[in-house]
Amino acid sequence: MSRAWNFSAGPAALPEAVLKRAQAEMLDWNGTGASVMELSHRGKHFMQLAAATEQRLRQLLAIPSNYKVLFLQGGATQHFAQIPMNLAPEGGSADYIVTGVFSKKAVSEAAFHVDARVAATSESTNFLTLPPRAGWQLNPDASYVHYTPNETIRGLEFHEIPDVGEVPLVADMSSNILGAPLDVSRFGLIYAGAQKNIGPSGLVLMIVRDDLLARPPRPIARILRYAEQAANDSMLNTPNTWGWYLAGLTFEWIEREGGLAAMGERNARKSAMVYEAIDGSDGFYRNDVERAARSRMNVSFVLHDAALDSVFLAESEAAGFIGLKGHKAVGGMRASLYNAVSQPAVDALVQFMRDFAARHG
Repeated sequence: MSRAWNFSAGPAALPEAVLKRAQAEMLDWNGTGASVMELSHRGKHFMQLAAATEQRLRQLLAIPSNYKVLFLQGGATQHFAQIPMNLAPEGGSADYIVTGVFSKKAVSEAAFHVDARVAATSESTNFLTLPPRAGWQLNPDASYVHYTPNETIRGLEFHEIPDVGEVPLVADMSSNILGAPLDVSRFGLIYAGAQKNIGPSGLVLMIVRDDLLARPPRPIARILRYAEQAANDSMLNTPNTWGWYLAGLTFEWIEREGGLAAMGERNARKSAMVYEAIDGSDGFYRNDVERAARSRMNVSFVLHDAALDSVFLAESEAAGFIGLKGHKAVGGMRASLYNAVSQPAVDALVQFMRDFAARHG
């Protein structure tokens, strides 16, 4: 069976080399005579894997020594609620920048645990633009400022890290982490669901500055405290060992492929090709996101005639493409171009789009 051209927004494509290695090691990992999924997370073999995986990530992102790396569970959505539990005192406040569905969800979940203030939003433009930094109403006494650097549904991205002064910056990087070099030192906390650029769903990666872990805790269960997770090497309970293993293979693959600089160059080139196919279609395809805010990871577009949507999806599926249907909240199409989406896959998509427009225009 041939592999599909996978443009899914998440769970998303994984590097084929990673999948093949996992397949080869499925029954006997590292000479243990068992699958990595069958071994104790507290045994020496997995402990060595965990340490090596963290070290690879630290090298890829040049993570400073005063940051902890956590491998957690719950998905980013759980941490919408868990972050204010850990970073804000009871009765405290936090600022949120709302630029799409996921940052809006982050506010709604946080509101149960903190005075979650919307300091800026682009909802009035239907999340097709980014709110100008000059207009953000930030509170210097906020516990943190939260934003989503890349919104997957519309395909909206911050291309610069916003300056928020001395207040810690918190970022949900689920859909763009490891897609390009990143200055981790600009952030207080970074978190990301694994299912886009890291590995399979069910794992959450977190990078958190030591001083934030030292904040006086509010009364919450130990399992929810990031400081407790850090003190126990992310093994306060049984972790997602399979996800952790695959994340390590993915980090190793990124290293072999040239690191984050190479990923950034590839992703910029891939997205530029798809946007060129849209913009050069004489209106057959359209992307309504402000050009300066267009995402390199998630390229959304609509056809000039919505009646052609089902035809496009049927023909693209027959041609070997999957994951091109847009989110139900906005419709249209969406091509997600994460690290594992190859250049040949993008070449094939662009050619299909041009052929489709020629046949149906």
